[in-house]
Amino acid sequence: MDNTLVHTILIWSGIGILFFGLTMLAVSDVLRKEFSSIKIKVLWGLIALFPFVGWVIYLLFGFRQGKVPVQDDLH
Repeated sequence: MDNTLVHTILIWSGIGILFFGLTMLAVSDVLRKEFSSIKIKVLWGLIALFPFVGWVIYLLFGFRQGKVPVQDDLH
């Protein structure tokens, strides 16, 4: 294989892995937070799953809307 082709494949693979990781972080954040309604939570989950830009939209507009549920210590 040509060195340039290998380099190009590695770069695009790295970009894909980066975007996949950021998408999974956004989705996991949606899953762990409580929103004002289940419909809003589902909507933000779907937006976060949108390829390449969903996590950016969620980070800019949805990240601060959800609240992490408070866990009471039983100790």
